[in-house]
Amino acid sequence: MILEMKVPSPGESITEVEIAEWLVQDGDYVEKDQAIAEVDSDKATLELPAEASGTITLKAEEGDAVAVGAVVCLIDTDAEAPASETYKGGDEGGDDKKVEEQIEKENKATSDSKDSEKAPSPKEKSYASGTASPAAKKILAEKGVDAKDVSGSGRDGRITKDDAVNAVPSMGTPTGGNRGTSRSKMSMLRRKVAERLVEAKNTTAMLTTFNEVDMSPIFELRKQYKEDFKAKHRVSLGFMSFFTLAVVRALKMYPAVNSMIDGKEMLSYDFCDISIAVSGPKGLMVPVIRNAENLSFRGVESEVKRLALRARDGKITVDEMTGGTFTISNGGVFGSMLSTPIINPPQSGILGMHNIVERPVAVDGKVEIRPIMYVALSYDHRIIDGKESVGFLVAVKEALENPTELLMDNEVKKALEL
Repeated sequence: MILEMKVPSPGESITEVEIAEWLVQDGDYVEKDQAIAEVDSDKATLELPAEASGTITLKAEEGDAVAVGAVVCLIDTDAEAPASETYKGGDEGGDDKKVEEQIEKENKATSDSKDSEKAPSPKEKSYASGTASPAAKKILAEKGVDAKDVSGSGRDGRITKDDAVNAVPSMGTPTGGNRGTSRSKMSMLRRKVAERLVEAKNTTAMLTTFNEVDMSPIFELRKQYKEDFKAKHRVSLGFMSFFTLAVVRALKMYPAVNSMIDGKEMLSYDFCDISIAVSGPKGLMVPVIRNAENLSFRGVESEVKRLALRARDGKITVDEMTGGTFTISNGGVFGSMLSTPIINPPQSGILGMHNIVERPVAVDGKVEIRPIMYVALSYDHRIIDGKESVGFLVAVKEALENPTELLMDNEVKKALEL
């Protein structure tokens, strides 16, 4: 029986996918549920499992864009699995030894053949080598080319008029280095990311406001409680839980930031689905923490870890990346000091985190060294005014600089569930 394997729908609104890589070859025997291909959609990379066991015939090439529901391969379910081959050692391996000896002889013959090929001997230099004819000398002088930089093709190495005409003047640029180029096709996911970034720049009135955060209070809390937190919850107490809960608090104070434009209307949400930008093997992915307003520090850290691992392993689903009302991007893990993050449409705001650096700051009239992080809020100025955007970022800053009171209600152990 010949089974036609069709492209399944990876998610709502996705009409085509791209064959990123075949994991088997034409004519291979495959087992049921074996991953036979990786397919790219505009939202994620997914594995395509075999629907039955049998011999496979491929009907699409790597890089082909195929419609959802199209046939990409055939599986002959009547084919029998190939018998496994066993190695015969000891004296029974005589045939293998003969093959190895023959290969060794052929390699030696090839090596001897290469050694016997001698490079053509260079022409012997004479008094005429590198000497330009009168006509050639005039041309070289007009071009500003030194005769010693030109290889003569005339008798005894003399530089002819043609050599001078073909000589390229040096502009002082070093030569001899590798100047190769390569070209590769962008994945469908990367192309979609590119389209969305351009769309965000072209269709939103994007503006960015900046501030700085003294991370000392969070450092102190993590230093004091991170070991107990990890021992009890089996997850690290990182920065993302503080930032996520600080953002949730600020979104409640400034609901316009938790809104988006829908035609001629502004759509506001009474929940906080926080998208977190993570780097996966296929590029940037933005999974969503659902209803972050209902999560504790442990809940946020557990969800961040779960989503990051699924993105890294290529197991993230379209549903896990769909939606989101606000985005947090942490460029600091790569060493970014400051940036202007691009809005993730149709959202209206994105918070950029950056690296933490010890900087001199004025505290009560004195200069002190504090761990400082620069933060940036990019927002759609069409529905978020300057007052709201600045107020939102200040609210985030206040919560991060006073987390015990504003994020933990002065009950640290209860908030951390210790």
